[in-house]
Amino acid sequence: MTKGFYNLTSGILSQSRRLDTVANNMTNLSTSGYKAEQYTDSTFQEVLISRVGNKDKSSPTVIGEESYILAPSQLYVDYSQGSLEETGLTLDFAIEGDGFFAIQTAQGVEYTRSGSFSLDGEGYLCLPAHGRVLGADGQPIYLATDRIRADQAGNLYTEGGGYVGRLGLYAFADNGQLERNESGLFGANGQAPAPSQAKLHWKWVENANVDMLQEMSDMMTAQRALQSAAQVLKLYDGVLTKATTELGRL
Repeated sequence: MTKGFYNLTSGILSQSRRLDTVANNMTNLSTSGYKAEQYTDSTFQEVLISRVGNKDKSSPTVIGEESYILAPSQLYVDYSQGSLEETGLTLDFAIEGDGFFAIQTAQGVEYTRSGSFSLDGEGYLCLPAHGRVLGADGQPIYLATDRIRADQAGNLYTEGGGYVGRLGLYAFADNGQLERNESGLFGANGQAPAPSQAKLHWKWVENANVDMLQEMSDMMTAQRALQSAAQVLKLYDGVLTKATTELGRL
């Protein structure tokens, strides 16, 4: 009987986390460069076997009864290309292909796909609320004015044609190893960034790659699962209460 409680409770927690993921994706629908998250879960048994080093799940040795308790497996980030939108703003940039902008933050160098830049109080190119944008030389880019021009390689020029610098575009061997922090930027997680060959679009931004229809579908599926689990949990509680009462009369 108690096993049913454990299974249902784990299912409720799992679907709650799924709803949190959906809500986060929908909240960032209008955030330029945002990459959608995908929540996955597995049974506790599968997660345990994977984490102790046994990657072969085809014939594990079962001790006792199998567990169907759900456990968080992994939160995946979908790095697929988002659609590009022209803004006409001179400090907007969009990456087409595999690559990231580098931002000097209080925590160190972090990476983003968002190219909605502006100038800080000292005239440096920055990602608002995060930090200064780094050039290909690893140094902050000083512009002083937003009256600039740019090419697809990321080279920046004054209106008169004077060379200012070059935006840093970086790629990683495995994007799956990057760590997204609370601010939405990515940490390299020990990986060495390499120059990216991605194409840069000036006066454009990359939209979030969130599939609104899929998110709505996932939300309704999770809500139905939560409602069903809550009803069954109530039934279990009634049965257990009755069993306890009847046993007390013996």
